[in-house]
Amino acid sequence: MSASTRYAAVALVAALAVGCGGPPSSTPHPAPHSARQPFAKAKPRGEAGAAMTKDVRPFTLVAGGDIIPSSPDVLETARSDAMGTGYDYRPMLAGVKSVVFGADLALCHLGAPLGPLTGPFTGYPVYQAPPQLATALKATGYDSCSTASSHVLDQGVPGVSRTLEAMDTVGLRHVGSGRDAAEGARPALLRADGGARVAHLAYTYGTDQKRRPASAPWTVNLINARKIIADARAARRAGADVVVVSPHWGAEYRTAPSEEQLRLARALTASTTGGRPDIDLILGSHAQTPQPYEKVNGTWVVYGLGDQVSGAMRRPEGNWGTLARFRFAPPDRAGQRWKVTRAQYIPQLAELGPPLRVRNLARTAGHRDVRTAIRKAVLGRGARAEGLRMGR
Repeated sequence: MSASTRYAAVALVAALAVGCGGPPSSTPHPAPHSARQPFAKAKPRGEAGAAMTKDVRPFTLVAGGDIIPSSPDVLETARSDAMGTGYDYRPMLAGVKSVVFGADLALCHLGAPLGPLTGPFTGYPVYQAPPQLATALKATGYDSCSTASSHVLDQGVPGVSRTLEAMDTVGLRHVGSGRDAAEGARPALLRADGGARVAHLAYTYGTDQKRRPASAPWTVNLINARKIIADARAARRAGADVVVVSPHWGAEYRTAPSEEQLRLARALTASTTGGRPDIDLILGSHAQTPQPYEKVNGTWVVYGLGDQVSGAMRRPEGNWGTLARFRFAPPDRAGQRWKVTRAQYIPQLAELGPPLRVRNLARTAGHRDVRTAIRKAVLGRGARAEGLRMGR
């Protein structure tokens, strides 16, 4: 990184921090996005710079649901929490930070493009959110975020670029959209503390406001079973121990997965190479409400995580969500599958307030009716018999 590029990156980091409302002096590119190192180290859990042990160790992966950051009441809360100078989403997410930051790897799903620091910021049907959200996601403990959503192209190709630049600046990995063909085709490659190599891939059923431009198809990955399997196999050849797929799919406000979701889940989990499954975990978004967790062909599928950050929605269920937490253990022999040894869901609620706050419902006696409804949805396809439990 050149000195001038490093200065620009530092300038944007400062601007994305709470209390900075002015635009940066130049456009940042912390590193050429076509030349990043594979399997970048996630957030450190031990002493900084500690040497990697020779033998890989088990790791815990956490995933959160849709983040819809520019609904009017979400924007108002973030502006108020920043004391009127910019936008601060960190207090909103503080209630789940211990779960997210406590994981070895944490994955999020961004449901809106990020705009310039000067705005304007808009809600449904054409989203544009403050770039300070990237700072909050990183501070909460997220390592990689799926950006393949139905609203990824709400601000066109420039919106894709702005979103990924903001995420790059704060060190948040991303997958599902791209600024060029190489980036669009590449998974987020992560290394968990303990040495496990994890590939994160993401796709969407389509886009609501604008079609993917024919001249730039890499701007967003669309769901196609053959392509997903081919990408998963490529990630495995690149050295991935665990391959995670985040599909943006299903019908909104519907607890039961659609036939399309069920069919795709069966196809993806049935795909193997040399007797080893090509995909190790599926984490769905878009339904706006929690959907069942289910083991399909021996692989955990979360049909819908629900929403993590959301404002007033068409139905109360739109403020319900889950955090999925899976513990992976290494195989006895190289080349075999990593096994999920513990599967948990953590119910959560975007409590509208004001102020709007994301609550971990496993750590409060309140909202018993919501917690019960989430449990019923999550366990609706027999996950309890497969060992799924509520975590804290």
